[in-house]
Amino acid sequence: MCIKCGKCIPGCTIHRINPDETTSPRGFLDLLKGVEEGEIELDKNAKDIFESCFLCNQCVEVCPNSLPTDFMIENVRKEIADKYGIAWFKRAFFFLLKHRWAYDIVSKLGFMFQTCGFKIEAEKNAMRSRFNIPMLKKGRLLPSMKQTPFLKKYPEKIPAKNPKKRVAIFIGCMANYNYTEVGDALVSILKFLDIDIFIPKKQLCCGAPAYFTGDFKTVEDLIRYNIEYFESFIDEVDAIIVPEATCTAMLKKDYEEYIHAHMDDSWAKRHQKIKAKIFGTTEWLYKHTDLKEKLANKQKQPEVITYHNSCHFGRVFNIKKEPRGLLTQVYQINEMSDPDMCCGFGGITIQTEKFDLAVKAGQKKAEVIKAVDADIVSAECSACRMQITEQLDKAGDNKIFKHPLELIAKAIEEK
Repeated sequence: MCIKCGKCIPGCTIHRINPDETTSPRGFLDLLKGVEEGEIELDKNAKDIFESCFLCNQCVEVCPNSLPTDFMIENVRKEIADKYGIAWFKRAFFFLLKHRWAYDIVSKLGFMFQTCGFKIEAEKNAMRSRFNIPMLKKGRLLPSMKQTPFLKKYPEKIPAKNPKKRVAIFIGCMANYNYTEVGDALVSILKFLDIDIFIPKKQLCCGAPAYFTGDFKTVEDLIRYNIEYFESFIDEVDAIIVPEATCTAMLKKDYEEYIHAHMDDSWAKRHQKIKAKIFGTTEWLYKHTDLKEKLANKQKQPEVITYHNSCHFGRVFNIKKEPRGLLTQVYQINEMSDPDMCCGFGGITIQTEKFDLAVKAGQKKAEVIKAVDADIVSAECSACRMQITEQLDKAGDNKIFKHPLELIAKAIEEK
């Protein structure tokens, strides 16, 4: 169904840094067709090409035929994983995603010993590698580990005095272990709005890292587990709110696509009920609470913000006005020239085996952000946070990254 119109090419993240027809959405589609029809072998060259896609969804957004190029690449990566295997460090990471107890132990050890291999840079909420070790070059910035994960910081139920609504929080792995201040800010905002808070303590990873890598066994285990767990409380909450763009897209869009293609129809019906109550945090706060009106009565903050549209919110759900609608009540926003440009995070394979691509794409985004007269860059995505923080550091820009929830909580808490 690709009509070769080329609308997908100008904004394609990989094509922007590697202008070759092979690494363009319509190039991917031609190659996928060749693989499916047996004309092209799924060799290491094809593997390298299909793993270079950032899965930013730009091509899906602009395609006149709405071709799900991302879904097709995700599925061929499963074939690649079956044929060539998955690197040991990825398999170890995916084990942690399915076993919270193990992830908790690794996180605790990471917090205790992180200063041995890294220099903590608290102002950037990051740590800098002291040595060249496998996959981590000296000087690289990574999110620092926190002493206590978000899911262990609070009781499961935080009742409001006069509750208007009740919500569950799906926190996401990076906000649970690395950027715990995001969850702290969300709890603060919900308390301010007098909303009952339910923190499901047995939640597991949404499965996005495994899905983008082709580990469909892990993906399906997590889909089944999370849907069954959500069903145990879904009738008791008005919404499940998620402060992470990628997690939201995985839970709503990717679960639906995966179930339709690979699982029994009964799971599709069960997922539909849950999907209806899953929202990104600023989307839900903007549409279903009076937070905007309450913020209008708060003092204007001195910091100037520039806002980045994360791919999994801006492109997948068109969530752009909601965070801005809340932030502009208390902050000045100076828009960057291309807020939709992908930051270049790209997933675990791009961040490890193809980090040179992440740097090239990230530097283009960093230059766009650097050109803006602002103090803070914000986005509703921890993956963007990790990538942008490092690339701004490389570009010599001192802007600090803050999640919109952190900025809103700060405005609320000031007298």
